[in-house]
Amino acid sequence: MDPLTITAASGLRSRIEALDLLANNMANSSTAGYKAGRESYNTFLTEAARQAAALGLAPAQPLSPVVENQWVDLSQGSLTMTGDPFDLAISGPGFLIADGPAGPLLTRGGPLQVGPDGRLTTREGYEIHTLEPRRIQADPLLPLQIGADGTVLQRDLPLGRLKIVGPPDSRTLVRRQGAYFPLDVDTLKQLAPAQAELRQGALESANLGPAEAAIRLVHVLRQFETLQKAMQIGGEMNRRAVEEIARVQS
Repeated sequence: MDPLTITAASGLRSRIEALDLLANNMANSSTAGYKAGRESYNTFLTEAARQAAALGLAPAQPLSPVVENQWVDLSQGSLTMTGDPFDLAISGPGFLIADGPAGPLLTRGGPLQVGPDGRLTTREGYEIHTLEPRRIQADPLLPLQIGADGTVLQRDLPLGRLKIVGPPDSRTLVRRQGAYFPLDVDTLKQLAPAQAELRQGALESANLGPAEAAIRLVHVLRQFETLQKAMQIGGEMNRRAVEEIARVQS
């Protein structure tokens, strides 16, 4: 395969990965507390191709563009006041911890609820961790007050304090679904307390707005079209080369 086609094909692959990431961002643009996925790029050349070129066994191959890493953008989203006492947002770097089906999950808050059994959970039913060993036990028929430091009150009586932890390395986060990130127990123990504050009656918007997502989508699609044309040109050049060689030999 010629260098032009190799480079264009590699570029198309990286653009497809970028489109998948962008599509997930756009699908979650209205998810409270959602953190956008981002990508970083580099160039790549296999060691076998490098050695073959050095030994003169094959022509030198160009460096190919690749998505080297995908990471989570933990920048703050804007806070929107809803007035709903069961809406909860975090101001500053940090996460709440919830009990997921397969282990602890990091979350930036969102709509909460008090179940019939009195547990404070996310809308999906994942119970929220507290600093104390004992979890929140509340009357589901009475309102809650949640302070900036995570203290939960009902009838002016403290029920516990929600645990807020600092963010881990964004490069180690793997998204489970929407705004949740799974975490193993050992990593959870290493997270330090956060200085972030809670905001009751508010939700944090996704940190990737529809306008930015649309602009990036157009940009990626234009690059994709350009790379497709480059591959077509490479294919046409190869076809003509084969036809010309066959004509000379005949």
